[in-house]
Amino acid sequence: MAQPRGVNSLQFNQDQICVFFQVVSAVPWRQALGSIMWSPLWRRDTLVSGIQTCDTDVYMRPCVCAVYTVCSCVSDHEQVGSVAQCSMLHRSNLLAVVGGGVNPKFSEISVLIWDDAREGRDPKDKLVLEFTFTKPVLAVRMRHDKIIIVLKNRIYVYSFPENPSKLFEFDTRDNPKGLCDLCPSLEKQLLVFPGYKCGSLQLVDLSNTKPGTSSAPFTINAHQSEIACLALNQPGSVAASASRKGTLIRLFDTTTRDKLVELRRGTDPATLYCINFSHDSSFLCASSDKGTVHIFALKDTKLNRRSALARVGKVGPVIGQYVDSQWSLASFTVPAECACICAFGKNTSKNVNSVIAICVDGTFHKYVFTPDGNCNREAFDVYLDICDDDDF
Repeated sequence: MAQPRGVNSLQFNQDQICVFFQVVSAVPWRQALGSIMWSPLWRRDTLVSGIQTCDTDVYMRPCVCAVYTVCSCVSDHEQVGSVAQCSMLHRSNLLAVVGGGVNPKFSEISVLIWDDAREGRDPKDKLVLEFTFTKPVLAVRMRHDKIIIVLKNRIYVYSFPENPSKLFEFDTRDNPKGLCDLCPSLEKQLLVFPGYKCGSLQLVDLSNTKPGTSSAPFTINAHQSEIACLALNQPGSVAASASRKGTLIRLFDTTTRDKLVELRRGTDPATLYCINFSHDSSFLCASSDKGTVHIFALKDTKLNRRSALARVGKVGPVIGQYVDSQWSLASFTVPAECACICAFGKNTSKNVNSVIAICVDGTFHKYVFTPDGNCNREAFDVYLDICDDDDF
């Protein structure tokens, strides 16, 4: 008999080719940590244990694989237990794990670094580093030379993975969602998180900050209400954010701090789950609790839809703000009120792009869209099938 299952958390890796999920089962030893990898074509393979890294550029052959199954054997479960969060360093053997869920073996105040390539008879030999704090860890971000650990009112930056040492710490306003993003670019070490002032963003260039100091980040006044979602593009040149109201997404130049464009998700308040840029920053996607994933054009904003009132001419200042907003060029729906994250796939042709949505109900959705706004589903799957009982 199948046991009830669910997903505790979802997170993309740095290049958005891989997503990690924590599977929650009614049976404690069926807790599992998995990963999905994809590319323009779609097929599915399953790997019961161990980390498999796939070069999705070779022959454009994608795969979906359980990169690491924590509970593939009882000894692993006894050492690791269930987890609340997991982050992967690109597509390497290093995972950052935070305890949590229904049967945790480690505290929520600790970040454990798991090296799946490390040899050893005992699974705990794979736990190579531990960072411990006095309050729960809400988020972890990694890049090739640093690890960022987010608490409710403080952010820590450590050198990583060789000889980790604390480089910086930043006090923040209450940040219960652990909002933070880190630029993965080798050229720019930009960190963004909610500012002290309500609705503001703080940005820190970690390469220009002296280690051991708490230098003041520069601030962008982005919204009037609390920040609910934020993201950086791959080069770290643009920051995007949305407030708790969830109707507008604003983009800012991270060097000049100027507002670049304002995108309208809708008119009704909504909770945004995710904002992501395409790899070349030509497009942006966003998901919310309305069950819709919106796609906006950034490189050629004329592709975005405008209000019919924009053709009327001058209107009042309040209505004018609504009229001037840019609406998504395309959108698609996922199960309503089912939290999901979204990201762009690799282009299959010059005029066809793809967006992938991963939902906590265990479903995978892939849609392709064209610059004229046509959007069609290309693939659908249930990634929780990876963690079926027969696979353990």
